[in-house]
Amino acid sequence: MSGQVIEFFIIMWIVGALAFAPIGYFIFMYTKRSGRPFGETEPHGDSPSLVNDLANKLLATLRSLLNKQEVYRR
Repeated sequence: MSGQVIEFFIIMWIVGALAFAPIGYFIFMYTKRSGRPFGETEPHGDSPSLVNDLANKLLATLRSLLNKQEVYRR
């Protein structure tokens, strides 16, 4: 009985260490590079994106369709 408890305790320590290793690495890198964990990165929204372009086209199409439907309702 006590052997199983000790075995379970050790296994849970290993699982916990593996689960929290990524956040530990992130904190280590964050403190190592003076608050820049991933080095120099671009500000959000400055780089062109195919997904953003497609989303903008889809929104424009939906808006034009809704506007046409509103004109026909009047």
